[in-house]
Amino acid sequence: MNLAEICDNAKKGREYALLGNYDSSMVYYQGVIQQIQRHCQSIRDPAVKGKWQQVRQELLEEYEQVKSIVNTLESFKMDKPADIPVSYQDEPFRDPAVWPPPVPAEHRAPPQIKRPNREVKPLRRESPGLQPRGPVGRAHPISKSEKPASSRERESRAKGRDDKGKKTPQEGAGDGEIPKFDGAGYDKDLVEALERDIVSRNPSIHWDDIADLEEAKKLLREAVVLPMWMPDFFKGIRRPWKGVLMVGPPGTGKTMLAKAVATECGTTFFNVSSSTLTSKYRGESEKLVRLLFEMARFYAPTTIFIDEIDSICSRRGTSDEHEASRRVKSELLVQMDGVGGALENDDPSKMVMVLAATNFPWDIDEALRRRLEKRIYIALPTATGRAELLKINLREVELDPDIHLEEIAEKIEGYSGADITNVCRDASLMAMRRRINGLTPEEIRALSKEELQMPVTKGDFELALKKISKSVSAADLEKYEKWMAEFGSA
Repeated sequence: MNLAEICDNAKKGREYALLGNYDSSMVYYQGVIQQIQRHCQSIRDPAVKGKWQQVRQELLEEYEQVKSIVNTLESFKMDKPADIPVSYQDEPFRDPAVWPPPVPAEHRAPPQIKRPNREVKPLRRESPGLQPRGPVGRAHPISKSEKPASSRERESRAKGRDDKGKKTPQEGAGDGEIPKFDGAGYDKDLVEALERDIVSRNPSIHWDDIADLEEAKKLLREAVVLPMWMPDFFKGIRRPWKGVLMVGPPGTGKTMLAKAVATECGTTFFNVSSSTLTSKYRGESEKLVRLLFEMARFYAPTTIFIDEIDSICSRRGTSDEHEASRRVKSELLVQMDGVGGALENDDPSKMVMVLAATNFPWDIDEALRRRLEKRIYIALPTATGRAELLKINLREVELDPDIHLEEIAEKIEGYSGADITNVCRDASLMAMRRRINGLTPEEIRALSKEELQMPVTKGDFELALKKISKSVSAADLEKYEKWMAEFGSA
């Protein structure tokens, strides 16, 4: 007796039963039961024979189940009564005063039309006298038995949505998953837009990745990082700062400092700009500001980094100020005054720190300047910082032995961090430009990677410095220093 054949027949009987081919399944079950019975007659060991008998009994039970399914399906097959005509059976009596029901159309997949994914709020567009449209597109009146929802029921539903939206991060995070913010009561598009602005829950940028700026690192560490490490110390008058404003010329590393703060604290990092908090619909910009801070409290501890904050909260009361802009500023000021962490909650794990950066600190509103209690000047890199920046930017590039980075750092005095990065990038491309000069596109594509990996020479840096000038003027630096002398809080 071939045991493989018995196993194969039993497997096919079960597979056919799962697929609904019950007739073929019964044939295979009958065959495998007879094979096992013949096999048991040739076995002498009573222990082995008892096991085979047990297998045969289990297969018999499965066979009986399949057989009962077939009998049940057979009972459903009933012919229509012969004395009743088909036409009268299918078509009931029609009242001429009543419209007939619409003829069902063919069930075809509707064409995919790209539309903005904007959820209609149920309480705003709901009409008490109309129901959702039926198949023919007409509005049907509500019957007397179906009364519109009362105001008390609507209030209870709205309250349930508010309670649902204020769910704590610990709920639903039992399996180690990152909790998802429940935006019930808000437009789905607004929640998704702010979710996209969560750059990372760990941006992976550390203090060592930022050259120079030791004083700024020290101040940020004291304002943001240390309260997370020493929660028992930063209480009462030593409460953490509500917000920190980083002031300085463009390209000095303000965004990098903010990401490093988020990494060192292990906080969720929101990167917010003016486009994030602006909407063409009236009143939605204020809702976005409120939703941003509610999400920040949900994902706490959180770092909210508002880049170019002067474009969002410039000075109020000017002649060219719009009413919508004034409302957004007011909502931002109100929300910032309630995220002080230690003022309302002594637990630093619930702290929401606001980091802001600007190139025009003199345009910021006075009330916002008061809320951003620490105001730090991010200056241009020093000579040591410029040399460190050169090393960081050129660590993946082969350098000529004759290059001395300290000499190059002296030549780029007054350059910002972004300017130095541009110089390094342009100098590293010089060797490639010389290699492909005069070659056809086919010859360029045929070049190997080793042919293009040539060291960067001192002459490459000299050519790059001739083409790239510094982007910050002495007059700009003088304005920053004057503002810091008057309003600085470092």
